[in-house]
Amino acid sequence: MSHLPDCLYCRKDPRLTDLMIEVAPLEVSTLYLFKEQTYHGRCIVAYNGHVNELYELPEAELARFMQDVARAAGAMKAAFNPAKINYGAYSDKLPHLHFHLVPKYVDGPAWGTTFTMMPDPKKLLSEPAYAELIAELRQALSASAALV
Repeated sequence: MSHLPDCLYCRKDPRLTDLMIEVAPLEVSTLYLFKEQTYHGRCIVAYNGHVNELYELPEAELARFMQDVARAAGAMKAAFNPAKINYGAYSDKLPHLHFHLVPKYVDGPAWGTTFTMMPDPKKLLSEPAYAELIAELRQALSASAALV
């Protein structure tokens, strides 16, 4: 029996891979591309350890996690040029610290209001289209790492 909690982020099982694709490891978290792409470039930053709340992290670890979130958002801005990035941290039904990073575009879906977590109908892409988004994000992450 595994010592991992029954958590899709910890186990990285089909519950995770059905919803998102790993883009890159960050300092203390992992960046994922959300497969549902109503919001072009939508991502998740999931903390690598199993905690549910920001206040559960020691101060230095909290700073590193928030730096990961900011770095991912900066890469999304560089790659996709949204007008705004919305941040959502919920975990009501999935107790694991993670942030939804949702690019918003003027005149795009839900501009000026809260994004819809699971839009209907879903906008799913082809494998090559996901690969292209991931390549753009990785390039932007590499460029941001070179600046540090």
